[in-house]
Amino acid sequence: MSRKHTLIKGTFILTATGFTTRFMGFFYRIFLSHAFGEEGVGLYQLIFPIYALCFSLTAAGIETALSRLVARRLTCGQKKEAAELLYTSLIFTVILSCSVTILLQYYAPLISVRFLKDARAAELLILLSYAFPFAAIHSCIVGYYLGGKETGVPALSQLIEQIVRILSVCLIYWCALIQNNKPGVLISVAGLIIGEIASSLYCLRHIRKDLSLSSSPRLKLSSFFIHGKELLFLSCPLTANRVLLNVLQSVESISIPVRLQMYGLLRADALGTYGVLTGMALPCILFPSAVTNSVSTMLLPAVAEIQALNDKKEMSSIIQKSVYCCIFLGSVCCVFLLAFGGWIGTFLFHSPMAGKFITAMSWLCPFLYTNNTLISILNGIGKTYLSFAVNSVSLGIRIASVFIFIPLYGIFGYLWGLLASQIFIFLFCLGYMYRYIRR
Repeated sequence: MSRKHTLIKGTFILTATGFTTRFMGFFYRIFLSHAFGEEGVGLYQLIFPIYALCFSLTAAGIETALSRLVARRLTCGQKKEAAELLYTSLIFTVILSCSVTILLQYYAPLISVRFLKDARAAELLILLSYAFPFAAIHSCIVGYYLGGKETGVPALSQLIEQIVRILSVCLIYWCALIQNNKPGVLISVAGLIIGEIASSLYCLRHIRKDLSLSSSPRLKLSSFFIHGKELLFLSCPLTANRVLLNVLQSVESISIPVRLQMYGLLRADALGTYGVLTGMALPCILFPSAVTNSVSTMLLPAVAEIQALNDKKEMSSIIQKSVYCCIFLGSVCCVFLLAFGGWIGTFLFHSPMAGKFITAMSWLCPFLYTNNTLISILNGIGKTYLSFAVNSVSLGIRIASVFIFIPLYGIFGYLWGLLASQIFIFLFCLGYMYRYIRR
């Protein structure tokens, strides 16, 4: 199968899965908003910057690096080395994730009070900590399969995770109601963990079968150090990128409710506004990005393979076609959400505020969808430091809008900063790609 057909097939599989999981997640958000209210959703969303930060520290950078390295190894026919890279990454990530689990449980009360500004988040963080070892295993195996441009296992594992998460939360919620208990948002965190356990077990089952782990030779210590050095060299800037960006995102997310109070909102209203923005409006805006996320996921190993073959013509073609498609999709979604955003918020979420946010954020679509692809291309050609710098400047713009404009203009001041940050990424990456393909 040609590289083009492999890319299209992989993108189609990931897109179909992405739309399915986002469709389920969309109604899951509606269920959460009705079950726990805007303030409960806000509290649930408050812990996700910590979740993203810990996941970035333990697995996200290594997953991306593993995908790129496996793609290059398989291009050269080095299947044994590709498998050894997977084993090495699993050892690294499991050790890191177990360490993070212990640290997060110990410091959860401090983090919830000092950083999240809400003591109620402590029990959510303690429960959340158990997800990281399973998420690390899932992440590494998915990175290996994506490096080989095999999307079946990653797609099905994503689907299994979402289905198990939603069904487990609904089951626990209904059982609590039957017993005349009022369930709290803690059950949503429990569902997240159950979903990660299910997806990691599924991935382990398939990788054991595909690589015949039970009969394969053990990873030699010398090979572990060689592959570990290679993984760390490529993953360290990616991990530093993700960690720093998530630290900045955490500062951003934690500061939004605080700055909204400075604007004049009560604490419950500020948390409710944050919950509507991040738990209702933003998932709606990101719903069509299942397509562009799939393109981005498949592009990274494809671009790495093309770079290894030094095929400039194909590199130029794949970049141009990907960018044009993302811009077109984003423009169509922008027009649709401008016309129907208010109705979506009021009808589906029973929140006129969500409708206003969806309409205002519709302008993000052309830039947001294309930027995912552009950043993935940068990582695919090995420019991890550049993607780190671009994302850092973008987040700096957003944080500045939180501290400067929210106290003056409310949440819409933040949305202006969000739009400016996406336009910056878009223009910079387009300029760099133009220079890159014209060399």
